Parts: sequence; structure tokens; C-alpha cells
Amino acid sequence: MKLKDRVAIVTGGGSSIGLAIARRLAADGASVVIADIAGAEAAAESLENSGHRALGLQTDVSSEAEVQRMMDATVDRFGKADILVNNAAISKSLKMTPFEQLTVSEWRRILEVNTIGTFICCRAAAPHMRAQKYGRIINVSSGTAFKGAPLMMHYVASKGAIISITRSLARELGMDNITVNAISPGYILSAGNYENPEFMEAVRSAAVASRALPRDGYEIDIVGSVSFLASEDAAFITGQILAIDGGSVYH
Repeated sequence: MKLKDRVAIVTGGGSSIGLAIARRLAADGASVVIADIAGAEAAAESLENSGHRALGLQTDVSSEAEVQRMMDATVDRFGKADILVNNAAISKSLKMTPFEQLTVSEWRRILEVNTIGTFICCRAAAPHMRAQKYGRIINVSSGTAFKGAPLMMHYVASKGAIISITRSLARELGMDNITVNAISPGYILSAGNYENPEFMEAVRSAAVASRALPRDGYEIDIVGSVSFLASEDAAFITGQILAIDGGSVYH
């Protein structure tokens, strides 16, 4: 119960890795707000049925108005916001596409959700965290940002920007006792990725072969690191990017 009395928001928490994170933070004692464009209410109900405190909110993180409603509802229900996990992203619908064939509209949609959505959520949470002189922000990047990846330039760029956001924001918020860190998972056999078999076939074997621990990664491999960064054990860690990829990327 290391997160007892804490309130955590997990965007993209309705399914897959986000839901696994939400379940872990709840198991650690946090009250959890699950925000997602679909499945948030059902995911929160499942947590409540398991004895946890949870709230599900349908939220598009690329919408400033919806994110503000998310933050207002969090404070109305639980009184504060201590932890923000920016997990929402367009990923499971990715198609392998040569960069010459990517459209500007595809670029904009990826950046609006993956990158600008992270900014909007941080901006909405920061005033509450500043006022209480406490906060943990955990952003979800990707190992592709360090290695590069063919046929998904817009996604890689969006996740590379998350790294820069994390480092910059850590400098801005540190004076208010708010830590800002990121995780960069490798390719994970998540529920979402199982829904994109073409992409899985293209990258799974290569991902495993690149690792010092040559095995598939699973949602359970992600959640402990998020729990750690959200806790007091990580109170003196900020601006860092934690690779969770079985030893594929060293930085």
C-alpha cells in the first residue's frame, strides 16, 4: 500500500498497458482515475468491484476542454491529483508506411494525441500539484525514439518529443517538489498489440532478437516501473527515461 491516500490519473487506461498500470496503482493503494476515449467506465467499475476506489471518464486527451473536465472531475471526486501517467497514444492502429506516403493529416493526428495530448494533461495537472507542493508525472515514450524505426516516422517522432517534454518539464516543476520521468518500453505483447497482427508479425521477432534478455515483453513487465516512479522510493529521481525493453537500448 505504498500509494495509500494518493490519487492517480492514468490516461489511455481503459485497456491494454494503461489498464494494467491502473490496476497496479490501485493495488498499491491509490485512488485511480481512468481516462480513455473508450472503456474507461467499465475499467473503473472492474476496479471498484475489486474493492478499489476508481473513477472512469471518457476523455480525448487531444481536447483541451475534455482534459479540463477530467481534471475537474478528479478533484471533485477525490480532492486532489498526485500522480499523472500520460499513457494515452495512437499505437495499436499503426500501419507500416513508407515516410513518403504519410500524409500531413496522419502526422497531425499522431502528434495531437501522443505529444500535444501529453502537454495538455501536464498543463491541467500542474496547478494542482504546484499548490500542494507534490506531484509525480510519468510519461510513456518508446524505445523506438532511441533506436529509430522504419515505416513509422510520425509515431517515432511523437515519442521522441515525449523525452524532450519530460526533461524540460522536470526543470520547470522541480522547485515545487514535482518529479517528471518517462518510461520507454520496447515492443510489448499487450492486448492492444494483439489487435494489430500485421504490425506484430513485422516487429516482434526483431525486437526479441535485439534484447539482452531474449524474450517477449508483457504488460506485467511495465507496471512495476511505473509504480516505483509514482512512489516515495523515487522521490529524488526526475528528468529520467527508464528503458523497459529487456536490454535492447542503453542510454
